[in-house]
Amino acid sequence: MYNVIVILIVVASVLMCLIVLIQESKGGGLASGFADNNAMLGVRKTTDVIEKTTWGLAAVMVLLSILSVAFLATPRSAGSAIMEQAIEEQATNPTNVPAIEAGAQPKTEAPAAPETPAN
Repeated sequence: MYNVIVILIVVASVLMCLIVLIQESKGGGLASGFADNNAMLGVRKTTDVIEKTTWGLAAVMVLLSILSVAFLATPRSAGSAIMEQAIEEQATNPTNVPAIEAGAQPKTEAPAAPETPAN
């Protein structure tokens, strides 16, 4: 389902690009070539339809983006991926030994003193 939503977002974004290119801007845009035909054929307010289509596609893209989060694959483990990696590295790191202070002798157990019998 996630893949279907992503495909719909891509289609909506491509349509949005095409609609934005058609829109009339301050410089005229691609729609300026159709302005004379709209007046001759009696089609009015074409720019309003294009503007409403732009807003509709923007709303569809936002809604699909929010909806896509619901269908994201959730990780199987409850822990953080960073924490899992740190635990794994701690277990396999060969340099993970306790630090020995400079000049200190490693601690070793002294042999037990023989017990003397009480008199």
